[in-house]
Amino acid sequence: MSLRKALVCYVTAAAAVLALALCAITSNLCDFLVKEIYEAYPETVEKYYLTNERGERLGDGSYVGRDFVPLSAKDQRMVDILRAFPGVIIPVYSALCILAAALLFYRDKLKKPLAELRLASEKISNNDLNFTVASDRDDELGQLCASFETMREALAQNFSEMWRQMEERKRLNAAFAHDLRTPLTVLKGYNEMLQAGGDEQTRATAVTMQRHISRLEHYADTMSQLRRLEDTQPICQQTPLKTLAASLHESGSILCGQMGRQFFMQNKVNSPTLTLDGDLISQVHSNLIANAIRYAVASVTLCLEETQDGLLLSVSDDGPGFDKISLEKAADPYFTREKADHFGLGLYTSKILCEHHGGWLRLENTPSGANVTAFFKSR
Repeated sequence: MSLRKALVCYVTAAAAVLALALCAITSNLCDFLVKEIYEAYPETVEKYYLTNERGERLGDGSYVGRDFVPLSAKDQRMVDILRAFPGVIIPVYSALCILAAALLFYRDKLKKPLAELRLASEKISNNDLNFTVASDRDDELGQLCASFETMREALAQNFSEMWRQMEERKRLNAAFAHDLRTPLTVLKGYNEMLQAGGDEQTRATAVTMQRHISRLEHYADTMSQLRRLEDTQPICQQTPLKTLAASLHESGSILCGQMGRQFFMQNKVNSPTLTLDGDLISQVHSNLIANAIRYAVASVTLCLEETQDGLLLSVSDDGPGFDKISLEKAADPYFTREKADHFGLGLYTSKILCEHHGGWLRLENTPSGANVTAFFKSR
């Protein structure tokens, strides 16, 4: 039976029938009470007899001129109320019965499937697809549960395929990085021979080749680092925030001082500890500071701020800021706007580490320059 037909049946059976029964009971009760009030006031009558000439009564006589004793003002008001009450209570009974029918309909037809769908939604949002949405109903909610189960199966298949592709990509990257080292080693050996002998033009060419060989070696190293990075999991423990802030301030000051930049820090943290991975946060901090130093004109600012469920770490600089393309892709692997030997992995590495810590990385421009905010969720 469809939900619409079931609702009509519930309203008809529970609301209409029950409301009529209650109205009939109430009407009979009010009539009974009115009768009781009137019976408390006896009639006043005069009895007349027929008599003969001698004054003797003939027959039992008869009552003539019945008079009713008037009701008191209080009882009259009560009678008026009792006579009007059945008409007034009908809409109240109807509303209560419709509400009762709706509650019964929700309990019998909606509560269980809605709870199953809500639980399924929560599991999917937590990337848990190891469940089934079972329903033996033939109404609209049963069809919805079946559609939800179909969607879950499709998501599970897609997730498995995506996981398989990710693992395959990791293996290919690892194999590529490994296989690349052998020809690079051979090229490096021949290049050293060219630098050791030959004319000046040959040696100059060999120096150029050495620079590109070193770049390829660095590229192979970064591929291996990314593979290890994706397998990194945070080790969270109670971390004293005062100690963490002091460590971040010290490393930030050293990095900025080496490149001739001023370093400023704002510490807005009040709690003594949070459950975090201090080493992971320090690595993200170093990446963000190093990235800010490259574009800062004179200064870099670090801001630590506590939220309800974690820690915010913001690094800003007084440089030109991100252009439109960089705002969208700066956290992608191997993205860089520079032509120097820089592979653009700092922000991508920071993004991956933040996500492993249950957080995120956000890039934005401010009136004074660029700002990168990292969030780490407290476990």
